[in-house]
Amino acid sequence: MFEEALEIVIVGTTVAGRAFRPSDWAERLCGMMSVFSEDRHLSYSPYLKPVMSAGVRCVVVDRELEKLDPAAYSFLFGFARDNELTLRPGRKNQRPEDIAPAPLLAGAAGDGV
Repeated sequence: MFEEALEIVIVGTTVAGRAFRPSDWAERLCGMMSVFSEDRHLSYSPYLKPVMSAGVRCVVVDRELEKLDPAAYSFLFGFARDNELTLRPGRKNQRPEDIAPAPLLAGAAGDGV
């Protein structure tokens, strides 16, 4: 399913076209995998994010989660299946900030050679 996508989006609309309730379902679902940092702030997992898309609450699931925590990945899509939520592919390419910068070549300007 969506093999070429880096992410899969669980859309807060049922296959029958109804809005999924409660209205904070995406935050609750993502909250299950959130952690408190040392400064006592709650942070969502980098592999699971609540978003709004075209006015609809969604959860974006990074497909890397399947490798890192297969049980959590299975739970998320079992939740979507059991609640008849719509799925769609997410990003197919990495964001520029996710790509490591290329190392400078020897003799490049500014390296003192």
